[in-house]
Amino acid sequence: MTPNVSCLLFLLMADMSLSAPAKNQDPVDKSDNILEVVPRPKVQFLPETFILQGDIAVPKATSRNADSCTLKGCKWPKRGSYVRVPYYISTNYTQEERNVILEGLKSFEQTTCIRFVPYRNKDRDFIYFDSKDGCWSYLGRQKRRQFISLNKDGCLSRRTVQHEVLHALGFNHEQVRSDRDRYVLIYHQNIKPGKENNFQKKVTNNLGTPYDFKSVMQYGRYAFSKNGLPTIVAKSDSKWDWGRATEMSVNDIARVNKLYKCK
Repeated sequence: MTPNVSCLLFLLMADMSLSAPAKNQDPVDKSDNILEVVPRPKVQFLPETFILQGDIAVPKATSRNADSCTLKGCKWPKRGSYVRVPYYISTNYTQEERNVILEGLKSFEQTTCIRFVPYRNKDRDFIYFDSKDGCWSYLGRQKRRQFISLNKDGCLSRRTVQHEVLHALGFNHEQVRSDRDRYVLIYHQNIKPGKENNFQKKVTNNLGTPYDFKSVMQYGRYAFSKNGLPTIVAKSDSKWDWGRATEMSVNDIARVNKLYKCK
């Protein structure tokens, strides 16, 4: 996974800070996999970005230590009982590859009040899925088109789709949540040079949920290791190996529902 900002302060997967396309026509699936002709967003250049925490994109024009995104309105708006998040899937993907993304989006609709809807011309802010370098997302709702990169080679899985979409909804990684020092030890001596930002603790709102080693937002104990030794160790059991979640945990789902006040 790959772009982070303190924009997420209000959220985090374990923490929830808050932090996910005009006249040409392209076929894009709806969440029920039925083909529908939808407008194609105008092509724009991707702004130069930093990639923090391995997969959180931050515009270069923005400070690496940006203000809490909750102060900037980075939550997706809720109308009535649902949070509507417009999306567009690039035609660079095959039908089979699109279906992987669509199934990942559908999993949110089955457990939360988040509703992903195909992009329309009137949508100002929307998520644009494309196969760029690596797997990454911005943190929380951005202005206008907001990329989520799911490279065809390695990023198209239920787990990765959920992980990057959670970033777009405003959640950070578990190991950077504000209370992480009560649960894990970070072995800085084992971290690859230049990858230290992946372990910088953030000011977060944990929404009353516990630290969750089973979260889809939790990196493994050997993440960014330079020598094959662990970089993250559980205080409760130094031998415990984790970080193999294949889908959102109960706590991941609960945090989305709490952050967006789903019923």
